[in-house]
Amino acid sequence: MSNLYNPKRTRYLFDPKSKEPFRISRSKIDLYLNCPRCFYLDLRLGIGQPPGYPFSLNSAVDLLLKKEFDLHRAAGSAHPLMSAYGIEAIPLAHELMNEWRDAKHAGIKYLHSPTNFLVTGGVDDVWVNPEGEYIIVDYKATAKSGEVSLDADWQIGYKRQMEVYQWLFRRNGYKVSETGYFVYCNGITDKEAFDGKLEFEVKVIPYLGKTDWVEKTLFDIHQTLLNDQLPPMAEGCTYCRYVQAASEVLQPVTF
Repeated sequence: MSNLYNPKRTRYLFDPKSKEPFRISRSKIDLYLNCPRCFYLDLRLGIGQPPGYPFSLNSAVDLLLKKEFDLHRAAGSAHPLMSAYGIEAIPLAHELMNEWRDAKHAGIKYLHSPTNFLVTGGVDDVWVNPEGEYIIVDYKATAKSGEVSLDADWQIGYKRQMEVYQWLFRRNGYKVSETGYFVYCNGITDKEAFDGKLEFEVKVIPYLGKTDWVEKTLFDIHQTLLNDQLPPMAEGCTYCRYVQAASEVLQPVTF
């Protein structure tokens, strides 16, 4: 079956001798920052981390939010959430919006000439303010007690995601607001009964992006991929620790 995990692929690998642009997605940049070794194993040697289970409920929330904001995009009107949070903006109506959203097949792209990386990312939404600045927006869904925020250490990935998108749009010549927004949907779990529906509290969280790290990271990634030696594993990387422990046990075992 084509959807089975392939533990050793031979396609979409970085070849130091190739002159063709090499595609680097936003998620792969984040993988590198989390663990250079896992990144190298994936993009140089073809050994990617096993995929997690798809978050179907999150995807459903994402799709419904896009449909909801698209209604206001077509009408040229502000969404009630924008008014509620005092955000002077409307959903951007742009002919490339569907392409920018398609992270798998398209997304917004930029060829970074010094590294020959084709950097890509798929945004959830883009708003525009009266000054003509594009506002990068990301949808998130969860179900937790208490207020949602961006304070957890693991949410650094969310912030990097936003910042890569801001960097990509600026490199494509668009005027981009330093402030982006997370539309964060939190499932309400203290209802007396389910009754066949899940209700959410929706919070819009502003985030002031800093994109100065992106350029340097691309150069670091390039040097890592050019090297024929495996980089050290990141401290606390659970994948690397598992592989290391398993290899010590399975070394004499053949399959």
